[in-house]
Parts: sequence; C-alpha cells; structure tokens
Amino acid sequence: MAGRPRAATGEGGAGGRALNLTFCVIVQSERLDKFLADQLALSRTQAGRLIADKRVTARGTALRASALLERGTEVTVDLPDEAPPRIYTPSHADLNFVYEDEHLAVLDKPAGLVVHPGHGHWNDTLVNVLVGRGTDLSGGAAAEAGRPGIVHRLDRDTSGLLVVAKSDLAHRRLAGAIERRTVKRVYAALVWGHLRKSPVDIEAPIARHPKERKRMTVAEGGRHAVTHAALVARFAHSDLLRVRLGTGRTHQIRVHLAHVGCPIVGDREYTFGGSRRVTPSSRNEAERLERLAPRQLLHAAALSFTHPVTGASVALTSEWPEDLRPALAEAAGDANLLAERNPLQYLGFFASDD
Repeated sequence: MAGRPRAATGEGGAGGRALNLTFCVIVQSERLDKFLADQLALSRTQAGRLIADKRVTARGTALRASALLERGTEVTVDLPDEAPPRIYTPSHADLNFVYEDEHLAVLDKPAGLVVHPGHGHWNDTLVNVLVGRGTDLSGGAAAEAGRPGIVHRLDRDTSGLLVVAKSDLAHRRLAGAIERRTVKRVYAALVWGHLRKSPVDIEAPIARHPKERKRMTVAEGGRHAVTHAALVARFAHSDLLRVRLGTGRTHQIRVHLAHVGCPIVGDREYTFGGSRRVTPSSRNEAERLERLAPRQLLHAAALSFTHPVTGASVALTSEWPEDLRPALAEAAGDANLLAERNPLQYLGFFASDD
C-alpha cells in the first residue's frame, strides 16, 4: 500500500486510535529503519521510536531496526491516528529575510544553523527560530514529520537562500515545482583541483554510506541524482564553480563534486585529502588556503521560482559571505577581494546562465 499516512511525532509515546498501514519491500536487503523513514517521510529517530515501541511487524512478529528486509516482505505499521501536536521550543536569532509575504518567506541562512529539529538539535534550529519570531508555517505531512514550513534544506554549514512556506497551499505548490525542477537553485562552490570540462552534468546515484551513517556516497542502487556544474573562475589550485541542482538529495553537491575529483575546499567530510592533493612544491600555498576555510566553501547564491500563489516571478541573489572571503581571496591570489563588497559579481558569477 502506498500513500501519505499521518506520522507520529514528538518526544512522548504514541496514543489515540491506531492506523494500520502495510508496505511491500521492493529493494533487496534494505534496513528496516531506513525503509520506514523513507516510506513515511520520517526521521530515522522517529522511525526507530515506532520500531522500539513494537509497532512495526512482519507476519505478526515485531521487527528490529537493524532487520534486513527481503524483496516482497510485507511490513505492517501500527500508527496512532491522532498523535499529539508537536510543540517547538521558541528560539531567537537574527535572520536576514530577503523576501516575505503572507504565503512564503526567503531568508539568507547563516552557516551553523540546522534547518529543522532532529537528533542532537531539538531546540536550536531554524524552525525553532521561526516559531520564536511568530512566523506562520505550513502544516501537512512536512509538519507531521517535524519539518513545518520546510520545502527544501541546506546543510548546517552551508549558507545562503532558503524558501519557507507559510501556508499549506504554498508548500504543496513549491514542493511540486521543485519536483518538476522549475525552481532554480544555484550555488557558488570553491573546489580543489580543476574541472576536466565545463559545463558538466554529474549524474550518479546517491545512498547513505554503508559504514558511516552520517555520510552519503555514490553507490549503485542509490537515489537518482543530477548536478550541473560550470566554471566561473580558475585559480592556481582551485576552481570557483556555479552549481545548479537537478535533484535535491542529502549532501548532493558535496558528494557529486568529490565524486568527479573536485571536492569542496573546507569540507571536513568529503574533501578526501584537501591540501595534500596539491603537489609538494605548492603545498604551503594550499595549506594556507585550507587554514582560512572555517567551513565548506559552499553558498546558495541564487534562487528563482514562480510564486506559488500570485504567479509572479521571484529571482533573488546572495553575495559570498564575509566568513569565506579570506579563503576566496587567498585562492584567487587577489587581496582586492577582501575589500570588494560583491566578490561574486566581481568574478562574473551572476553573469553566467547555464
């Protein structure tokens, strides 16, 4: 059975009337917790809670989170029909909103801010800050999964433009537009090495790493993923790229660029060598660049879409953030970039239209 069932959320146990759902496994040897999270749009923590409460069975027997499901297995989930509403602890932080009306808001997310509550971050996320601000957020399936208003995400240490839905109508239409690839999301990325050709379409399936569960990897049988990358500026040891998403998988840009041999400078999870990739004669220059990278040099610099309610065209840009400017100036060998108010515009980033 397929559909969009109501999912139990929150920290407490389940209650209320039960809703039984049955799913048939079509992927060989898939872990139960991953399968359940994917099918019900839950976090792995929420899926694990249902399993721990013995609400997930096959052939009448409760299953463990680590159970490997064989193709054709029928999994039954006993969900509470009326879960208590999720309550979010208000948090406060300064946010820069670049567009806002009664239907949606677009903010320039700072680095270090997790987008929605999850393991290790229940009270200090963007959702908590929006609640503290009094911003209306859409409900529906996303809210039930602990992500009210969140149409798409940025990694914690990725900065830049992010759209938030205030109404269910705006959320549904924006999500549909992203699925149809009519929302244009463009990132600026400083990467180690040089693209072999430009532009390039990177098409490689992405799955969770089999041994390191917080990381993703290119793997056969993973989810279809497409990233478009083009050269903006070439420096001695790195390239500044204009990257456009074709799909929106977890860590997609970071994984795909590493896959083609151009990992993002400052990425602690997918750099695969960093400055050590540079020839010994130039190692000192590369190490200086690495020391100046406080985080991954990836920034959501442009976002454009058709307004889901009014039909107006919305096109927004965000300049290279202050904390990454020293590293960009070092990579370019151009100290003028430190004083330049619009370094991406200076380098011709926004003039591209690939």
